[in-house]
Amino acid sequence: MTHPIKLSVLDLSPICEGQTIEQTLHNTRDLAQHAERLGYLRYWLAEHHNLDGVASSATSVLIGYVAAGTSTIRVGSGGVMLPNHAPLVIAEQFGTLDALYPGRIDLGLGRAPGTDGLTMRALRRHLSSATEDDFVANVVELQEYFAPPPNERRTVRAIPGIGRNVPMWILGSSLFGAQVAAHLGLPFAFASHFAPDSLDVALAIYRERFRPCATLAAPYAMVGVNVVAAHSDEEAAHLFTSIQQRFLGIIRNRRGPLPPPVASTDHLWSQDERDAVNQMTSVSLVGSLETVRTQMQALLARTGANELMVNTAIFEHEKRVGSYALLAQVASELNAREVALQA
Repeated sequence: MTHPIKLSVLDLSPICEGQTIEQTLHNTRDLAQHAERLGYLRYWLAEHHNLDGVASSATSVLIGYVAAGTSTIRVGSGGVMLPNHAPLVIAEQFGTLDALYPGRIDLGLGRAPGTDGLTMRALRRHLSSATEDDFVANVVELQEYFAPPPNERRTVRAIPGIGRNVPMWILGSSLFGAQVAAHLGLPFAFASHFAPDSLDVALAIYRERFRPCATLAAPYAMVGVNVVAAHSDEEAAHLFTSIQQRFLGIIRNRRGPLPPPVASTDHLWSQDERDAVNQMTSVSLVGSLETVRTQMQALLARTGANELMVNTAIFEHEKRVGSYALLAQVASELNAREVALQA
């Protein structure tokens, strides 16, 4: 480890079985407040649509709600699915957020629709941005809306938006996002918390092809990771079964609220399904303080990540908060150890 461990939160505002939307959104802001006190760097919300178990569809609205309830933590999107929106609208929304909460807003951008085909058509009406080239062009258009005046290339302006300092990130779960981030000289976040297969190759491509720009002189990579930390390995494994059941639902195309943990998963799936879920969740830190510490060190050594974006879906809100607290403790101890070694 050659740099301090930086931790951030990825929140899909998971709706748990038996829970109201109102309670879900309250829990989102409560978790953000805890994350701020625990020293997390960012709190990102993810855009998804038509999913019974996710309450973060109106992403920019929820970012404002979280930012209003916190004071120092950066708040942003992880991400906004850009093909669903006109770049001008996103520039206006995030320009407004930055005006209200200056210096605290991030804009992470993804190319996936974040939903099914029918919902995608309901969102976009006309599928005018369906290619990779369109995504890159839309990112560049967004950059131009945020550029300071004068900007003769733009007769249509984002107000608010012009001249706002809203850091932009490229999110990806494949090699394409790594190539875009490298080409544009933007920080890159890889969604290895649900699509780990291309993690190592994507990071290598990003670093090898990175082109420095005025705002970022060297590549900056964030790695998504599922984390369930508890006071024992057994408790963590038990809590993790909620996440495993959610991924099993994805495989079976059955999306619903986050289920409570179960004593055993043996009766839930076939061997093939179990293998598939284990593969999808292979970038996960699950266990006690000691176990998570070892797993974190291994992940950082493998990836060289500048930052870890932590997704923790636990059925009980208090245990979810507790997991983030334990993880922050692990990072603090490792950082202190690194400082002592360098002294």
